[in-house]
Amino acid sequence: MFDIGVSKLAIIGAIALVVIGPERLPKVARMAGNLLGRARSYMADVKAEVNRSMELDELKKMKDSMESAARDVEQSIQATSADMEKSWAEATSAASLDPPETTSPRVPEYRHPNKHWRVKRGAVPSWYKARSGVRTKALSGAARVARFRPPKTY
Repeated sequence: MFDIGVSKLAIIGAIALVVIGPERLPKVARMAGNLLGRARSYMADVKAEVNRSMELDELKKMKDSMESAARDVEQSIQATSADMEKSWAEATSAASLDPPETTSPRVPEYRHPNKHWRVKRGAVPSWYKARSGVRTKALSGAARVARFRPPKTY
């Protein structure tokens, strides 16, 4: 900023000591430092505000360019869809004017069989199995051992 060396500061301090006096020099030095700090903070605020306004202008330009690009894409899509609809209308109108060539046999439409392939369907009803003691669920090895273990006698 300023080209002030140590020798120049010493000369300024000596002159200030003579002119202001030793009693008021510390107060004046504090006041000068305070004013210098305020000036620096004010300059930093001004720089930040200028940077913010520049970034805002850049963002506005970017927003405008993105909006114009989106409008261009939308217009091209609308033009393409209009062309496709026009060609579709021409093709369907031309196809409806042609007589049918041959009638092919009608193929039945696919129908899902509605099978529950995960569920086992047996011929014996589950109520009969329960009444006659037929096992319907598999037991693990530990459960089977626990089921057939003889009771403890003490």
